[in-house]
Amino acid sequence: MKIICNLMVAGFFALNLWEANFLSAQEWTRFRGPNGSGVGEAKNLPDKWEKTDFVWEAKLPGTGHASPVVWGEKLFVTCADDKTGTRRVVCLSTVDGKLLWSQDFTSTKHKKHQKNSFATSTAAVDEQHVYVCWGTPEEFIFMALNHAGEQVWKRDLGPFVGGHGSGASPIVFEDMVILPNDKDKDNYLLAVDRLTGADRWKLTRNGRRASYSTPCIYQAAGETPLAIFTDWEQGITGVDARTGVKKWEIDLFGHDETKRAIGSPVIADQLVIATCGFTTATKLAVAVRPNATGDAVQEVYRLDRSVPHIPTPLVYNNLLFLWADNGIVSCVDAATGESYWQKRLGGVFCGSPVCADQKLYGVSEDGDVHILRASKEYEELGKNSLAEGSRSTPAVAGGKLFIRTFSHVYCIGPRSQK
Repeated sequence: MKIICNLMVAGFFALNLWEANFLSAQEWTRFRGPNGSGVGEAKNLPDKWEKTDFVWEAKLPGTGHASPVVWGEKLFVTCADDKTGTRRVVCLSTVDGKLLWSQDFTSTKHKKHQKNSFATSTAAVDEQHVYVCWGTPEEFIFMALNHAGEQVWKRDLGPFVGGHGSGASPIVFEDMVILPNDKDKDNYLLAVDRLTGADRWKLTRNGRRASYSTPCIYQAAGETPLAIFTDWEQGITGVDARTGVKKWEIDLFGHDETKRAIGSPVIADQLVIATCGFTTATKLAVAVRPNATGDAVQEVYRLDRSVPHIPTPLVYNNLLFLWADNGIVSCVDAATGESYWQKRLGGVFCGSPVCADQKLYGVSEDGDVHILRASKEYEELGKNSLAEGSRSTPAVAGGKLFIRTFSHVYCIGPRSQK
């Protein structure tokens, strides 16, 4: 493992209260939950389960890879008809898994990567709306529905140019919804009014390769909140989340056009950590530190061994967990990159790990759910097989774990509920 470490500290940063507030809530509002951290609250979930341990399971009216999002007693997820390309937004009860509503939207089949789907982008949700998007070579649809499934606003952002298909997800920030539109050409970052869908800001990008990374928010104490984006060509970019003004950008990944940013950036106290690479070539995880005023950044360390290409890293208790596509899991010090352990689990992973009750949950393409202790010492707690494969990331909300497979959603609750 190659580590380039710079321990100079550029002022004092406090933890983002934004993320702490989210962690105390019951909702899972976006891809990977609170600020994209993948960390939720659920106690006494079983480490090993049988089919009878499910609180419920629900068959979806289509397939896809989008992760569930949760608000209160409603779970929202997207799927698609593989034969026609029709997209569906689905709402299930978190209590019993019953279908509350499903809305169809006519679309088309098109070329995509074999591991992509017609419903890969994860929705974002707030107290009023659920925000969804999908792209085809003819259109890139960005839409808001209310919690009853009624359309509130709809945008067509133009053709999605990229042979692998679309996949990045929106996030809600204050009174806006932010969406990266990094494709093979005509790229930009966009924020819209969450009530109307009207542009609030738009930042043109120069990238030449579609990215699938979903942004997060970085905020130092008393400073401007920054929306963090990653792209193979432009590296990591910090944008004023309220105005769309680019505050800094650092070229980290080189200019090898085989690279692609798929995993999403995460926050580790004072650091922003992002990944980029190619399946059969070098993959990098790089940590950078913005300065006290948030208008400059410097590299702190980088890792180039057993780094994930598709799964997003996870930070918990000052530990950075890298769950690689090939089933190798690494634990390093989030501040320095120092290695604590590395273990090969086997299997292939596209979904990202999540953490609840000091446990990591990772779901393989074959539907095997691996549970590890989120600790400096390696400990495997359980392995459970679902009836179907998955390329999705679980959600944690209301004390329950929700796992989406290709065409089902499973709910696992605490033993005390049974």
